[in-house]
Amino acid sequence: MNNAEIIKVLSEMVSEKRLDTFNKVLNNRTRYITVVLEDIFQTHNASAVMRSCDCAGVQDLHMIENNFRYAENHDVSLGSSQWINKIRYSKDKNNTLSTIKSLKSKGYRIVATTPHTNDTELPDLNLSEGKIALLFGSEKPGLSELAMKAADEYVKIPMFGFTESYNISVSAAICLYDLTARLRRSDISWGLSDVEKEEILAQWLKTSVKDSANILKLIKKRTNSVL
Repeated sequence: MNNAEIIKVLSEMVSEKRLDTFNKVLNNRTRYITVVLEDIFQTHNASAVMRSCDCAGVQDLHMIENNFRYAENHDVSLGSSQWINKIRYSKDKNNTLSTIKSLKSKGYRIVATTPHTNDTELPDLNLSEGKIALLFGSEKPGLSELAMKAADEYVKIPMFGFTESYNISVSAAICLYDLTARLRRSDISWGLSDVEKEEILAQWLKTSVKDSANILKLIKKRTNSVL
């Protein structure tokens, strides 16, 4: 069954209010900004970033797993994982480079979130120059040298105290709030396409309807038997 058919079937099995919520959220979803986590071994931090992505309307979260596999902390993510796309990179010899290469091929500027000689402060990061992939590294080691060298730009959050940086999950939340707020005030075409909305809505409905896989199989079987 295609996405349109899935939506037609499963929409009848959720409340009108829930379906309306899905459509409102979809209208605020974006892939203009995406987040990339490199080897985040602290489950609470990675899960908190995922939760921030959902809250900010960022649809995709890319997870580079060179040395550590992502494990969700459900007490922190609070169900956000079912609403965003998690793209995991763990099969290549160097997942950092393959991830960055893939994102660049899709038109993303690779922006490393770390203090750097040529960095830009967050409020000054130009949104109009193209889509942004924000790279975050682990709490202590930060981004790898490979990630830093492959980045197109560097951004930092202005600091006014003695401490050098925010916790990674706090940094991600601040960056996403600032960038998505500015994006929504801009004239940039940042929303999802109709095809993307349809694909995501179909997935959300499958997630929301109990035993949806068997329901769809049964309906497909009945339809084929009639034909």
